[in-house]
Amino acid sequence: MPYPETATGFMIEDQKKWQDFQKKEFKLKPFEDRDIDIAIDCCGVCGSDVHTINGGWGECPLPICVGHEVVGKAIKVGKDVKTVKVGDRVGVGAQIGADLTCNNCKADQENYCPNMIDTFGAPYKDGTISQGGYSSHMRAHEYFTFKIPEALESEVAAPMLCAGITVYSPLVRLGAGPGKKIAIVGIGGLGHFAVLFAKALGAEVYVFSHSPSKKEDALKMGAKEFVVTSEEGWYKPYNFAFDFILNTADAVHKFDMSNYFSMLKIMGRFHCVGFGDEPLPTMMAQDFAPNGCYFGASHIGNRPEMLSMLDLAAKQNIRSWIEKVPISKEGCAKVVTNVSENKVRYRFVLTDYDKEFGQRTA
Repeated sequence: MPYPETATGFMIEDQKKWQDFQKKEFKLKPFEDRDIDIAIDCCGVCGSDVHTINGGWGECPLPICVGHEVVGKAIKVGKDVKTVKVGDRVGVGAQIGADLTCNNCKADQENYCPNMIDTFGAPYKDGTISQGGYSSHMRAHEYFTFKIPEALESEVAAPMLCAGITVYSPLVRLGAGPGKKIAIVGIGGLGHFAVLFAKALGAEVYVFSHSPSKKEDALKMGAKEFVVTSEEGWYKPYNFAFDFILNTADAVHKFDMSNYFSMLKIMGRFHCVGFGDEPLPTMMAQDFAPNGCYFGASHIGNRPEMLSMLDLAAKQNIRSWIEKVPISKEGCAKVVTNVSENKVRYRFVLTDYDKEFGQRTA
């Protein structure tokens, strides 16, 4: 049975065949009073999509449709929805549900709700498994659905809904702004947003990367300096230099953490948003002692941060660096393969949904 009972998407049926997408129907959760149905127009491609389908992060419910950087049109809204009306252009990121009653949710920390629901691969209370944006439709709770500012094109906004908020939230919470000197490690899908937003927030930004070829891009994005981490003694000029380091790379298991810690000011933070498939390197407690530094991580961001990020991007004309690929069986295989091989600058966005799924209305 088609929409509104089901949606159609490109799904993986076997993690050993993670590039083999099949176009299939899947069940949508029961529609509730604060739900919004979205006819998807485009979807960014996240490293999380690849880590999920290839087994890097373990087993997942199969078949699965990934994708959590979704922008489309609201085609149906529940009777209690206040912030969105039919016809609005809206987006959904990596979280699609939470209990909204626990202490975390009441404190605008719903991204740390113990009962949160991921946008794909998570069970709803009725047993339906959430499915992502490589698909015709998405059914989302109002709290996790965001109106897209008119100044942002859909394809530009889409990657901000996961990659953007994943770096924006810790940047804001760790105090990025005028007078702050911060380092961004890695300049990929996450890292390029970290540079763009850190600069927009007024911080002095330095980029550390093993890829010399990305220097020109980093400087165009607003970095003051670009440091190649494969060069001898690359960290020595920055002893006690940075208020915090935001790591967006997923290869921390290869890092000599003492080199990175040495660049932090007293009580500074090394903060991870790049999540790899390998365990962290072994660290001793005394590795943190020379400057009293901290090591941490975070998970996406909350609704107020998402709204302020989109507003900042619209007002300061911040643009995602994207490559567009029409959605299809072949297109999905291409983007996940290239993300896995780090062959993208800096975010793929799947497009042309009307051509694949037809015009979709309520």
